[in-house]
Amino acid sequence: MSMPFYASPEQLMRERSELARKGIAKGRSAIVLTYAGGVLFVAENPSKTLHKVSEIYDRIGFAAAGRYPEFENLRVAGIRHADLTGYAYDRRDVSGRSLASFYAKTLGAIFTEQIKPYEVEICVAEVGASPDLDQLYHLTYDGSIIEEPGFVVMGGQAETISGALRDSDHASSSLAETLRSAVSALTTEPTTGKGTASKGEAREPALGQLEVAVLERDRPHRAFRRIPPAVVTEMLGEGAAKTEPATAEKPEDASAAPDEKK
Repeated sequence: MSMPFYASPEQLMRERSELARKGIAKGRSAIVLTYAGGVLFVAENPSKTLHKVSEIYDRIGFAAAGRYPEFENLRVAGIRHADLTGYAYDRRDVSGRSLASFYAKTLGAIFTEQIKPYEVEICVAEVGASPDLDQLYHLTYDGSIIEEPGFVVMGGQAETISGALRDSDHASSSLAETLRSAVSALTTEPTTGKGTASKGEAREPALGQLEVAVLERDRPHRAFRRIPPAVVTEMLGEGAAKTEPATAEKPEDASAAPDEKK
């Protein structure tokens, strides 16, 4: 008679955590950050039909990284939970905090009770009437929940992207300025340690693979709005258009006042 396989609970939890982290690390990153007019979502997503960013309720948005079928299940469950709560009580009773608590319980139960954990990270964001009332909740595969003050980064390059955003303050920035900062951070190459790339270097963004949406503070009722690729391209080009004249004027200024160099 063969002996049944035994593993301690601590070992099982470690193995599940390692499995989930490896799965998330394979996924492309997503950023959620606040700006003067609301909350901005930016994600690298090569698919034209599968969304990593979506609306959950009137003023609540959702972003995720990891395995699509798993966070899609969470997204649909969150919409149903919000709709039932709003129908049974009042639409104002549906909040980002209550929805984040719902997701934390769901992910925690899956992590401890099922054989395989979800390989996902998600963010629940709620835009408030003023910037200090904006709420960003970062949830991990095991149901842990963290309220972040300014931005949330998920996916395989989270550490590199967080480092690029950490010194930035977007509280008073416009949508275009915040979008350019987010895309720059999203396309920052990680440190490889082999000399092929260094921290701070950015690759050219693939504009057709950017999924961008916002929760607009001043938008009545449903605050969520997707930004089309053409508008994203235009906003990213605004920064280049503003810097080109300044760089073009330098030779003229130098020739007009040659003695200033001495």
